[in-house]
Amino acid sequence: MDIKPPITISSFDLERIEQLLESAAYRNLPGLDALQEELRRATVVDPEQIPPGVITMNSAVRFVDDTTHTEYGLTLAYPSPSNPPDAVSILAPVGSALLGLSVGQSISWQGPGGRPLQLRILEVTYQPEANGEFHL
Repeated sequence: MDIKPPITISSFDLERIEQLLESAAYRNLPGLDALQEELRRATVVDPEQIPPGVITMNSAVRFVDDTTHTEYGLTLAYPSPSNPPDAVSILAPVGSALLGLSVGQSISWQGPGGRPLQLRILEVTYQPEANGEFHL
């Protein structure tokens, strides 16, 4: 079993994600157990204490899947039909894998359909907390 890298999330993000997980609309989605496990093992800090370079909700990130050598640029978002095409939901496998990771970290994760992923964070191009936006 792969050892997961340490992750950091904000108390605000934790609260909002836990509310999503309690919603009947999302309760039975595949992969939610993995997201809940990530939340349990995370170091939780106040939004003002999030270091730059950590992926938080609404962060834009560049990462590579080292299994396919494909690079992606996505924004980690809450589920919404109005999300832009470059958004990935926190409830999607890739979204839950990205939450809390820092630049340079890698994580092994199970992707859609059970496909193995090996995600490596290249850059956080935008982070709300680094821009003084603590409660989006």
